Amino acid sequence: MRKNRVLVKKKVKGVESKLLSKIAHRALEVLGLSKVELSIALVSDTQIKRLNKLYRNKDKPTDVLSFPIGEKVEDWLILGDIVISVDTAKRQAQELGHSLEEELKRLLVHGLVHLLGYDHELGGEEEKKFFELEEFVLREL
Repeated sequence: MRKNRVLVKKKVKGVESKLLSKIAHRALEVLGLSKVELSIALVSDTQIKRLNKLYRNKDKPTDVLSFPIGEKVEDWLILGDIVISVDTAKRQAQELGHSLEEELKRLLVHGLVHLLGYDHELGGEEEKKFFELEEFVLREL
């Protein structure tokens, strides 16, 4: 039995959810987390645009959104939800010259660092801590 739970919900085609689950399990392990539950939703630009408008008042698609929960249920910590736009991930992978898998991994880790309570949009020391942790996890993966 795994020491963490990862649920991947696909609302789009063309992405291997088992691979993303494996990456998420490894990232949680790298962070030293156990008894953590994480949900990942793979969606289209249309779907993430709707969420971005509703929760951030930004009427445009984005690459990743994080929805922290941080509640204990029995001895499990429900970390939260990460929503990734596969459409945006494909474009960004092409622009950056790497694979879709690599871009999804980067976005997953980015969302995970947000779920841990870090926010690069605050700038300064918080931004520095955010990107240091993100880079550490990506290097270890």
